[in-house]
Order: sequence, then C-alpha cells, then structure tokens
Amino acid sequence: MAERAALSIAMVGTRGVPASYGGFETAVEEVGRRLVERGHAVTVYTRGAEQKLPEHLGMTLVHLPAVPQKQLETLSHTALSCVHLISRRRPGVAFVFNAANSPFLPLLRLRGIPTALHMDGLEWRRSKWGPRGRAYYRRAEELGVRTGDALIADAPGIADYYRHQFGVPTELIRYGAPLLDAAAETGVRALGLQPRRYHLAVARFEPENHVREIVEGYRRSSAELPLVVVGSAPYSAGYTRSIEAAAAADPRIRLLGAVYDQDLLDSLYAHAFTYLHGHSVGGTNPSLLRALGAGTPVIAYDVGFNREVLDDVGRFFRNPEGAGEQILRAEADPSATAALGARHRERAADAFRWDDVTSAYEELARRLARGESIHPVARRARRRQAEWDG
Repeated sequence: MAERAALSIAMVGTRGVPASYGGFETAVEEVGRRLVERGHAVTVYTRGAEQKLPEHLGMTLVHLPAVPQKQLETLSHTALSCVHLISRRRPGVAFVFNAANSPFLPLLRLRGIPTALHMDGLEWRRSKWGPRGRAYYRRAEELGVRTGDALIADAPGIADYYRHQFGVPTELIRYGAPLLDAAAETGVRALGLQPRRYHLAVARFEPENHVREIVEGYRRSSAELPLVVVGSAPYSAGYTRSIEAAAAADPRIRLLGAVYDQDLLDSLYAHAFTYLHGHSVGGTNPSLLRALGAGTPVIAYDVGFNREVLDDVGRFFRNPEGAGEQILRAEADPSATAALGARHRERAADAFRWDDVTSAYEELARRLARGESIHPVARRARRRQAEWDG
C-alpha cells in the first residue's frame, strides 16, 4: 500500500513552466503534469514568466527572481529556490536540473531532502563558456557526483561519460518525442513556403550546433528547395554575424530568427522536406526528437549522440561539403527520403514516449523516498585523468 502512496516532488533549476524555452522546461512540463495525473503533488520553481500563474496543468508554481546575467541567472534563481524549499514543509524528493546547480545539493541534503541531479550534456564543451565557465562546469560535475543521491543521464553517451570519468552509475532517463499526427499548413504558407518543399534547421547559433556549416554547405550546393533556419544566439553575436554573412549571399536561404510560437514551429517541422540537425555536444536533443515525432527525414551531424537517437538510421555529415552532399541526395530521391521520415516516426513512437519517461521519474522518486542513494559509494569519487573521447 505504501508503495503506491502519493509523493511530494519539487522540480528546481530550470526556467519552469509553461514551457517555452528548451529541453529541461519541456521535460518538467511533460513529466510534471503526468505525475500530477498519477496523484502526486508537484511544485515547480519558475523564473521570468510573463504571467505569475499560481499553477499550471495541476503543478504548483513558485515564482522567484534571478540575476539577469548569463553566468548568474541560473545559479541565482536556484539559490533562492533552494532557500525557499528548505524553509517550507520538506518535499519527499527534489529533482534538480543542470549540473551547474550542484553547489546547492549539500543544502538540500542538510534538510534531509533526497535529490536527483539531471546532469544534462557536456556543458564544458560548449563554446559560449570561457575558460572559467568550462572549469566551473567540470568542478560542478564532480561536486554533483559526490553529493547527489542519484544522477540522471538523458542519453547512453552521457551515462558512459560518468561511468568512465567517475566510476558511478546513473539513471538513464530519456526525453519524450511529441508525435505530430497533424499540423496546419497555414503558418508555413504564410511565410511563403510550400509544404514538403523546403529544408529546415532549428538551433541556437552556437559553434557546437554547426549552423554555419549547414548554411555554408547548402550555399555551395545546387539544391533546389530553399533552406529555412530558425534560431538566434543572445550571447554569440560574432557567430551570428558569420551565419548572416553566409546566408546573405544566397536568396534561397531564409533566416527566420527565434520562433516562440509553438504552433508555427510544429508546422515548420511537420511540413519540412528534411530537417538538418547540427548539435554535437548534448545528449538526447529535443529538437531532434521533435523532427522524429513529425516524421521529418533527418540529416544529422555525425556524432554518437545523434546516431544513437536515430538508431543509426539517417543521413549524416561532418563538414559543410558533407551537409551539401546529403541535401542533394535527399532531393535526388524523394521517395527514399520520405521512407526515411516514416522510419524516424516509428522510432519516436517506440523509443521516446513521455509516459515511459514519467514512469522512470516516478520509480526513481519512490526509490529515493525509500532511502536509496548512490551517495555512500560516490561521495569520494574523483575525476579520472584520462580524457573521455566518446
């Protein structure tokens, strides 16, 4: 009977819900609302919401401020969230997102709150962080390993990384893929595009997402269908300018900037001829999953994370020339390209179900509430000197 008891669960360290930003926020919304439907009490710590709603889809929202500066925004908000959390009635479990927030785990531990830390991707490999930022993330990873009760990895490659570097186990819990059974063509046509007659790329403009390589590869090709690029970069002005310069020389390339209208995004994904995915340092990427769920054929940067998500079924590139070649291959054989999209849709429906993701979070929460923890074996873990080359 106790096994099925309702839990009180806090979710900390993200921008919160309603989700309108990234993978963490989508996970919190999709998992949180399903946990509520299963009878659990879920509290989500939120920042920057236009409307200070008291709840969303059954989740209780706590709105707290943050310092509006890249290096301090997440940390300042999480610090306030943890202070608020320990000053109230103790929740049964806390899910903390982002390894950068690991310095606050000891505070929750002192309060007796079991914690699972979602480690995200390999943030120290991202170009947007300078030497100090990268060093901080590496130290934060180690602190998280040593102080969390459980570590969540969203991809096998991330689990392999923590096993190799620290010798500790992780909980492999993926993201879910939204299955787009139907999406209106209205938004696409309003942009002057024809359904299934354009290539699509969606990414923040950061070097590790290889947007410039995609744009340059396309520009050098003789592709007939236009390339539509959705994205921006608040912290990478120089890189953005280089993409704009590459696109300006080719009228076939459309830079739409950031698109926050979810219906329009769904329409763009669902009606694209191909989706080009250049991400290289994350785990299971939500943009890639959205393309799979839309049944859109994927041309992906050739890295282990992407191959695993696609189950090695897709077209891959490593440089601008490769991106251009794969675009031309897709256009040369529309039937084979459409068949690839159908296989991607099947992959999404089979391997990336939000109900399964929620069950994994629920089962982990129950184990943590019962007192299970990796802390006794991980508290003295140290990073291996040998670099991980996965």
